[in-house]
Amino acid sequence: MDIRNRRILVLGGWGLVGTAILHKLAERQPEKVIILSLRQSEAEEACQTMSATYPDIQFVPEWGNIFVRDTLKDLTREELLDNPVHRQTLLDDTMEEFTDEKLGASFLHQVISRHKPHIIIDSINTATALAYQDLYSGYYHLKPLLEDPGRSADQLNGEVEKMLTTLYIPQIIRHIQILHASMVQNQTGVYIKIGTTGTGGMGLNIPYTHSEERPSRVLLSKSSLAGAHTLLLFLMGRTPGGPICKEIKPAAAIAWKGIQYGEVRKHGQPIRLVDCRPEDAMVLGGTCDVTYRGTWQDLKDNLKSVYIDTGENGIFSLGEFETITSAGQMEFVTPEEIAENVILEILGDSTGHDIINALDNSIMGPTYRAGYMRHQALQEMQRLEKEYNTCSVAFEILGPPRLSKLLHEAHLIQGVIGNLRDLPQHEPEEVSRKAEARIQSDQQARAEILSIGIPILLPDGKRLLRGPEIKIPVYRGEDTLPITPENLEEWAHAGWVDLRVTNMRRWQARIQGILDYIHSLPPEDTSSQYHHGLRYWGQDQPFNIGKVAAWIFIQEDKGARIKR
Repeated sequence: MDIRNRRILVLGGWGLVGTAILHKLAERQPEKVIILSLRQSEAEEACQTMSATYPDIQFVPEWGNIFVRDTLKDLTREELLDNPVHRQTLLDDTMEEFTDEKLGASFLHQVISRHKPHIIIDSINTATALAYQDLYSGYYHLKPLLEDPGRSADQLNGEVEKMLTTLYIPQIIRHIQILHASMVQNQTGVYIKIGTTGTGGMGLNIPYTHSEERPSRVLLSKSSLAGAHTLLLFLMGRTPGGPICKEIKPAAAIAWKGIQYGEVRKHGQPIRLVDCRPEDAMVLGGTCDVTYRGTWQDLKDNLKSVYIDTGENGIFSLGEFETITSAGQMEFVTPEEIAENVILEILGDSTGHDIINALDNSIMGPTYRAGYMRHQALQEMQRLEKEYNTCSVAFEILGPPRLSKLLHEAHLIQGVIGNLRDLPQHEPEEVSRKAEARIQSDQQARAEILSIGIPILLPDGKRLLRGPEIKIPVYRGEDTLPITPENLEEWAHAGWVDLRVTNMRRWQARIQGILDYIHSLPPEDTSSQYHHGLRYWGQDQPFNIGKVAAWIFIQEDKGARIKR
């Protein structure tokens, strides 16, 4: 995609890589660049700096936490977790079903909807942001409460809620759901992520760690989340209707933003100088109290030294930087090199550094041999059906319940009218009546449906045949749910064999749609143009229920595979 005169959203634009990307973008003369950072001061500073250098480009600041809803975007992690109302909101937004309300409330969605960017460049270190919430520290806060019989319910509930809000996978899943839905709604053309390996390209022997463990679980959590993030982006890139999806994943330390002498700051705060005189030494005994507050003295000053600023990764001393960038350690890559690859990938060049493309090219997909042998497998199963006088319809082992529901409905309708091809010629009331009669008279057919957890909704819409287990509605902590018209339609759609007249009309429309497609095909065409051509449907044969279900998934549910 061309960059000139485009609207571009840069997530993490104040950071080290984000700043380098902004300069590379500006050289290509975009119309507007939206710079999003966590803090207002950062976003506004980045816009002021860029506007001074590139006055012909519009730079717009946005700020806040993209992983929460708009009303919470400016709160710290501590402010979110220490407030019971905020904790409940976080849990609901992350753990409950994804809805239009949750999408609309998301700060990230609001930014994308407000600016409708053609291109989104995401340089936020997502894996670090989520994994460094540190599930393990949460566990150590919860553990003593679990072991304390005198604990209060409020204390225990609070720590459990904090633990649940820290779970990484639900957070990254919800982030991808919001990101994808927002980009589809606002027609974003390209999304490119600057990811991470979590270890600067090193292995499990990495000597830089966060605790006495080597490597620490927190560090491995970051790498695990980075990998999960990549696979979710891989799936996003295989979803029809979405943006082109790419990821650049540096596997080295990234440096640098500046070199200077001054106050050494950690997490934005100066490091206070303290001293402990030899005569005030703590005497070691049987235990080591890590919370000991003893005999040191505050020197009323802050640590100052020469340092190199590596952006989001913090500032390093000369000794630290020399160590980490040595050959055989992390070594390093400059942000300008990353930015150059980002720009080339947006423009359509192949840098060889897009990990999504690498996965596309290295995965093992469908094969010729499997396609060849599929025919043999289908023939053998059909032969055994005849030999044992049975019908192999659906077992609800593959899932989802909707597939089992569709296959059993198609099989039932086919059984009462003879051929699904003829369904549009029958009155839906007649088909519904005959299907109910078949269910009433054929215990075997009825039992095969009910036994796999698929209920049967009778034509009156008021009676339900069911077994001891039902797959739909899904259990979400409540044993009873209200039967409203909306719930009834949702459950019938998702996993109930539905004998109502309205569903028979739906089936008629489906079959007519297939017939219309078949009739639109040129009968003389014998080329490879049509995947599902005349010979696929077999003009003189009954419709195959598996082919019909696949058609529904592709056409009605928009669930087609687009890459092979």
